[in-house]
Amino acid sequence: MALSRISSVVRSCTPRLAPLSTAPATREQSAAGPGAVLGCRAAEAPRPPVPAVDFGNAQEAYRSRRSWELVRSLLVLRLCASPALLARHEQLLHLSRRLLGQRLFDKLMKMTFYGQFVAGEDQESIRPLIRHNRAFGVGSILDYGVEEDLSPEEAERQEMESCTSEAERKGSGTSKTEKQYQVHPAFGDHRDGVISARTYFYANEAKCDSHMETFLRCIEASGGASDDGFSAIKLTALGRPQFLLKFSDVLTKWRRFFHQMAAEQGKAGLAAMETKLEVAALQESVAKMGIASRKEIEKWFTAETLGVSGSLDLLDWSSLIDTRTELSKHLVVPNMQTGQLEPLLSGFTEEEQQQMTRMLQRMDVLAKKAIEVGVRLMVDAEQTYFQPAINRLTLEMQRKFNVEKPLIFNTYQCYLRDAYNNITMDMELARREGWCFGAKLVRGAYMAQERARAAEIGYEDPINPTYEATNTMYHRCLDYVLEELKHNAKAKVMVASHNEDTVRFTLRRMEELGLYPADHQVYFGQLLGMCDQISFPLGQAGFPVYKYVPYGPVMEVLPYLSRRALENSSIMKGAQQERQLLWQELKRRVCTGNLFYHPA
Repeated sequence: MALSRISSVVRSCTPRLAPLSTAPATREQSAAGPGAVLGCRAAEAPRPPVPAVDFGNAQEAYRSRRSWELVRSLLVLRLCASPALLARHEQLLHLSRRLLGQRLFDKLMKMTFYGQFVAGEDQESIRPLIRHNRAFGVGSILDYGVEEDLSPEEAERQEMESCTSEAERKGSGTSKTEKQYQVHPAFGDHRDGVISARTYFYANEAKCDSHMETFLRCIEASGGASDDGFSAIKLTALGRPQFLLKFSDVLTKWRRFFHQMAAEQGKAGLAAMETKLEVAALQESVAKMGIASRKEIEKWFTAETLGVSGSLDLLDWSSLIDTRTELSKHLVVPNMQTGQLEPLLSGFTEEEQQQMTRMLQRMDVLAKKAIEVGVRLMVDAEQTYFQPAINRLTLEMQRKFNVEKPLIFNTYQCYLRDAYNNITMDMELARREGWCFGAKLVRGAYMAQERARAAEIGYEDPINPTYEATNTMYHRCLDYVLEELKHNAKAKVMVASHNEDTVRFTLRRMEELGLYPADHQVYFGQLLGMCDQISFPLGQAGFPVYKYVPYGPVMEVLPYLSRRALENSSIMKGAQQERQLLWQELKRRVCTGNLFYHPA
């Protein structure tokens, strides 16, 4: 079966650490003492309070910046605040290139937008900036920011071809796929409505190998530049997205089937981790549906695989989909339109199975290189129609590589309605199986595109209804993770946010929970060229903080720069405060005769 291949490739070197148990995990230490709970902190002497951080001190915020860099920041941020300019920025860039020629255009970009948001053209040229930021307490998350400059028509063509299976091209497969996981020509160019994330388009397997080599160089550069670096990867760069669509569709249908069974047992509406199916009632329902004989069904749900509580939760249910080939052939779900039972796992073609295997092998190569050079990997989140598969594959890699410490960090988009359920389930899975949880929390980069796609195709909008609701979700997810960190010294989280209120919330909760910067459990992250008034005060106070550092040739990172400009316009409140602090520091230097200040 196709999904059994997923498990066999990912787990070929490392078995699962422990069988799942339906017994609820506890965060309290047992009577045996602190050592009885994995990752719990030993008793220790009182420690000093969490350091105070002043985000309004302009002199400290820009102590690492020369005066001409302050001027550049003021200019770039002001230009990013002009709606009229942003609406025509692509035409203006094209005109400037024609008038100035390539050489002068490159110099202009390096003096302005490129210099503000991009570290340099290659691994060697970025080293001085990485070392400079490190000297002021700020680390780096390296990301090769190059994107293909495709026309909308070419992007749409590549996406439609790469997201459609052979069966669908023959007209025999589309109807069985959920609407959300069907490719749609109106959204073939999935760069539209995306303001802060790089995008990839599948061309062929050789191109995926090329992307892997790029990621490997980025990992090597990160390892060579510092001893505590991160590197970011995207799974859509490593394989054919049709596999991610199909796998996401399978996972979503299986999860929905669980909630249908829960509703039959009178347990609808409960939170994901609070919903438990009674195994006896489930066996009765499955037998009545004619999926298999009662004797066969009894073999699926045993004390060895599901514990002894007589019930199973969504984590147990999800484990059935890839650990029991005997069961896999029986997996069916009801089609809500026809009322008929349909196979959940339809077969991939041989070519598609090979593409799937190669994607997983590329992930494995990157993780092993990261271990070799001492770099942690962050798997970026992507569109919701890819994300269930991306999340599942990332979890498999965490099982394998996060044994002693978090090497692989999963990304959770808190603008999603189900963000809290996702993070609580993954945290519980890490507890049960004994591997180290690593997460990056973001608000999300695809809101406009996701809303438009849901409305056009006709499925429920996956995004929280308001910005305030997203903030609430972010803080709820973050608070849950911080509570876990208090009891589990091996779990780690990155708070990837430009929102000062969120950073202040994190600092307050860290102090309340006794989480200290020196423990390196809570990281902070912002983009290069943005919110230095948050990053550098944090770093100088001793908190682990990182800049997301893209690099690449000028012309090849222009798509990235376009989105940086658009993103600055979308967070005008923060950018306005940043401009005020920049002006304040620049005027102070002029008035005190320090205009030619050089950072020590």
